[in-house]
Amino acid sequence: MKRLGIIFFVIAALAGFSYWRVHSQRQPLEEAFAGDRRVILWSSTAQVREVVTTLNFGERVEVLGRQGDASRVQTAQGVTGWVLSSHQLLDSGLWHRAMQIVEQSRGMPVQARGHTKVLSNLRLEPGRAAQRFILLGREVPLEILARRVADVPQDSQSEKDEETSDKQEDWLFVRGQVKDFGEVAGWVLGRFLDLDLPDPLPAYANAAGMRATGWFELNRVEGDGGAAMPQYLVIGTKGAEGQDCDFTLIRVFTWGAVRHRYETAYVESNICGVLPVLVTPATKPGSDATFQFTNLELRGKGTRVYRMHQTIVRPIREMQPSPKRRPR
Repeated sequence: MKRLGIIFFVIAALAGFSYWRVHSQRQPLEEAFAGDRRVILWSSTAQVREVVTTLNFGERVEVLGRQGDASRVQTAQGVTGWVLSSHQLLDSGLWHRAMQIVEQSRGMPVQARGHTKVLSNLRLEPGRAAQRFILLGREVPLEILARRVADVPQDSQSEKDEETSDKQEDWLFVRGQVKDFGEVAGWVLGRFLDLDLPDPLPAYANAAGMRATGWFELNRVEGDGGAAMPQYLVIGTKGAEGQDCDFTLIRVFTWGAVRHRYETAYVESNICGVLPVLVTPATKPGSDATFQFTNLELRGKGTRVYRMHQTIVRPIREMQPSPKRRPR
């Protein structure tokens, strides 16, 4: 009996240890999300392995363990496998932060539209050191919502060029519906985007030596053959990137019925405009449109407001913040 008791105790201990080992390995370390268009789950990390399943971008998994750069994960359907690169998974904090940025972007007015010229990293903050979210391909259409300036990292500058030690570059906050990713938002290096200005605005902006940074349709007037011709506000700047102002000049282009072409109806320069530009377009033919933006000047920050009546644009007021009263 004593011998049977010992055997029973050993078997129970081994069973308990096995149960603990199996279930302790299955306890998730954390949750993560597929961070690429397609993420393959492999049967093992060995050279000879099989595809278990494929994850779509944003699909949630539980991380069960790690081996070097590989992670053993379990899907919501209970399928387990190995993701061979940690770069293909987004941790929970990064994923939820990215979703918050998308939600934030939905309430922001569009300032321009464009597309990526090259492969472009979409980051959660402006700057090359910021966390990368996804890699955008070429020719991806995007809406431009805001602009920021960030320092160029020292290792990206020429060591021989001492003048670039404080160089800055433009970053654009963008939003878009991207194939296989869905709706995304974040920051892209400005020079990696081309703006899609409608014709003939690119030629007009180039002729004026203007680097356009945004445009807006103000109203429409009757054109050739009764077609409705849009009239545009274009904002931009001159010179290199990294300037303090989001834009330094504005132009309004109207349709000239006599010459059958667009003409410059209003020009203003020497401003320091800050995005966003808020436009209230005309609701019907012949009605007025307005636009406004914040202007930075030596005497402080003010809001400039303009009205467009048919083809005539006039500033209607510049609102300055009221001075703060000193406490008595």
